[in-house]
Amino acid sequence: MGEFSLELNEDQIQIQKWVHEFAENVVRPAAEEWDEREEFPWPVVEEAAKVGLYGFDFMAQAMLGDETGLTLPIALEELFWGDAGIGLSIFGSGLAAAGIAGNGTPEQTLEWVPQCYGTADDVKLGAFCVSEPDAGSDVSSLRTRAVYDQANDEWVLNGTKAWITNGGIADVHVVVAAVDPELKGRGQASFIVPPNTPGLSQGQKYKKHGIRASHTSEVVLEDVRIPGSCLLGGKEKLDEKLAKAREAQKNPQVSSGKQPAMATFEATRPSVAAMAVGIARAAYEYSLDYAQERVAFGKPIIMNQAIAFMLADMATQIDASRLLVHRAAWLSRNGTFTNAEGSMSKLHAGRTAVWVTERAIQILGGYGYTREYPVERWHRDAKIMDIFEGTEQIQQLVIGRAISGLRIE
Repeated sequence: MGEFSLELNEDQIQIQKWVHEFAENVVRPAAEEWDEREEFPWPVVEEAAKVGLYGFDFMAQAMLGDETGLTLPIALEELFWGDAGIGLSIFGSGLAAAGIAGNGTPEQTLEWVPQCYGTADDVKLGAFCVSEPDAGSDVSSLRTRAVYDQANDEWVLNGTKAWITNGGIADVHVVVAAVDPELKGRGQASFIVPPNTPGLSQGQKYKKHGIRASHTSEVVLEDVRIPGSCLLGGKEKLDEKLAKAREAQKNPQVSSGKQPAMATFEATRPSVAAMAVGIARAAYEYSLDYAQERVAFGKPIIMNQAIAFMLADMATQIDASRLLVHRAAWLSRNGTFTNAEGSMSKLHAGRTAVWVTERAIQILGGYGYTREYPVERWHRDAKIMDIFEGTEQIQQLVIGRAISGLRIE
């Protein structure tokens, strides 16, 4: 078990500098263009693949090769400092990879995670499909069904997924579906839908408030047939889980295990929080520079307490968020969350990103409200950090249950 420390090691410092340089030189100059185009930034992702930032090797090193758990959050903060929409396009496949690694067997992980990325010369994408038009935060109410065809050893999937990053354009889709709807969240399983599987198609593409360079759409599943081997974790493990869940219905003291979607989100929440820190830091640094250069009433505006105090609060909240992220990331790698630390990090960092970017607009005044300056884009991008992978209220619910030990509804 690695010792918790706030001091980055030499490898982490080098990765931090490397990602920051990529964000500064490649991502940030392209951010406005791809935000305006609202299209997936293939050239930037392909460049990330060429330098090794987008790919299985980097993700394996960041997620498994670092006993501190800090490498991935450090990289994400720097990349999202560059731009959130492009950053999510580069790291969006990571959620699918996490869904496979968190629910699949070692053999399935080795087979399918690399296919979520492809190679530097042939980039592929992954998508993690949970939310539905009528089931966002309430993942226990998923209507997408998976029915086992025992004669052919196949699973048949039907349903519609909503708000899916890389949905429809991904090569590998990880789909969470209900196997036994009566068991709600405990009756769900995760499935791999291989590339070019008939019956899977892209539904509507969403026009979003922020992170517009990231592709978000519906995924429609119509009689999608996949081999039995594409059930993550395997049939034997699923049957055992369903049996425990049915027993738990009769006896609430019996544990029925985690929902597959929740197992993925618990592992990735510190990463999402790190993304929020990156956005907030970008807005803070820009505002600080502006306040030192902008002159009003004969002096730089930072000489006014109203501005200086806003910047002081911004810096404090960003540092507090980063500390929560690093603690949660370390615990995720070295132990377990005891008081919902992953949710705490996302709750605080998401709120901070929204508040800091709003203050940045205030500091820039009218200029901050125009699209000629990046702070309005960062403000639009920040809001999603309060919504996806569990809304602010869902994080409060998770934390409330953890600190009380009660099933708060």
